[in-house]
Amino acid sequence: MKNKKSLLTGLFLCTFWVLHAQLLIKVTAVPANTPAGADIYVAGTFNNWNPGNPAFKLTALGGGQYQISINPPVGQIKFKFTRGSWATVEGNASGGFLPDRTLSYNGSPATAELSILSWEDLGGGGNGGGTAASNVSVLDNAFFMPELGRNRRIWLYLPPDYNTTAKKYPVLYMHDGQNLFDATTSFSGEWQVDESLNELHAQGDYGCIVVGIDNGGQYRLDEYSPWVNTQYNAGGQGDEYVDFIVNTLKPFIDAHYRTLPGRETTGIAGSSMGGLISMYALSERQDIFSKAGIFSPAFWFGGDQPGQHVASHPKAGPARVYFLAGADEEQDGNQSNYVVNDMAEVSNAMLAAGFSAPEIQFQTFADGAHSEWFWAREFPQVYQWLFAGTVSATTDNTPSKLESFPNPAGAWVRVSGVEEMDAVRFRIYNSGGTLVRDTVLAGNSPLYTGDLPSGLYIVKARKKGGKWMTGRLVR
Repeated sequence: MKNKKSLLTGLFLCTFWVLHAQLLIKVTAVPANTPAGADIYVAGTFNNWNPGNPAFKLTALGGGQYQISINPPVGQIKFKFTRGSWATVEGNASGGFLPDRTLSYNGSPATAELSILSWEDLGGGGNGGGTAASNVSVLDNAFFMPELGRNRRIWLYLPPDYNTTAKKYPVLYMHDGQNLFDATTSFSGEWQVDESLNELHAQGDYGCIVVGIDNGGQYRLDEYSPWVNTQYNAGGQGDEYVDFIVNTLKPFIDAHYRTLPGRETTGIAGSSMGGLISMYALSERQDIFSKAGIFSPAFWFGGDQPGQHVASHPKAGPARVYFLAGADEEQDGNQSNYVVNDMAEVSNAMLAAGFSAPEIQFQTFADGAHSEWFWAREFPQVYQWLFAGTVSATTDNTPSKLESFPNPAGAWVRVSGVEEMDAVRFRIYNSGGTLVRDTVLAGNSPLYTGDLPSGLYIVKARKKGGKWMTGRLVR
């Protein structure tokens, strides 16, 4: 009887596991022009690509969030979201064709968090392909965050001359990526970071790469504070979020794009809760960040801890922190604005930690509000102050080895470090060390790489009688 009972128990647990070994698909954001009350479906290899199967309709959670639990077969699955037909299938950030989404499923319970960028039949949010500039792209719709066990959309802004020079650039990491570049993905208006930086570049600004990280919807408060707020029952995952930026995202950006990776050329910025986590990140990881843009910070969420944390982390190197807020962000006539008061407390804590007054900018505006339009208006000034003199002060800007551009490469690439009339021998090796290209070209001639598979390559170049120069190329 005992063995029979054990067997039945084992069968029950096995059945329970099978029934609950599901893939939970969460949609954290949809395009602003999604019709009110629209049903959203998922179609893929697990349901014969039926775009309107009622069994695969997502449950609306409100606030542009949806979810569904499915039991796909183990292995790689492919899928897309629709509004019930292939005529209403999702599109890319510009409203065009989006390749099939892919996901590896191992049979264990898992969650995938995704954003829908557009609908093909409605275009990029109904604004002629969205409002993001052409030099803004979605790096990944589901960039994995191992520190948090989640996926997140990552945006990338590259300076206008990125593909025509071999320059290396400072990098600014920003939170609430939905609101930075495109009004069609924003909650209540965009920051116009791309338009502002493009205009400054046209006026002679050196340029800066901006990496935008979408907020996690229901996880936003958790990720943007290392401290738990018991009233909201949220927070406490800020350390893991900062670790994601420092240990996973930044190494990826530095490996695949031409960055100036040092602390003196790396900044972080955000508003409200994004301001709180930006200040924490700079104070906690002064080895990585030397600049922070603190827009209307929600220091209140952490009580006294934001100021205490800053005061207890002595200055480890030169820094610049720009504090910005409206004179009365609560808009309730309360003249003792706690946003400004808390901001002043943290600013004073920086002085106690050894930072000097010239390293701190503290600005309040009578007409300022806790709103994207205010942050968009002030962003150019904040950016210019944070990065003033950054590139001219660094010695890492002059390439000491072969540089190829654009990188990542298109069909053709050019290289720096050679003169127009030089005859240059080029050799390209794949990641396994196999020689895949060996040719001689004039120094100003582009090198064809359009037939190379995606991957990492080593490029070697040598002028006649000279030494080999070595560089890296991503295709």
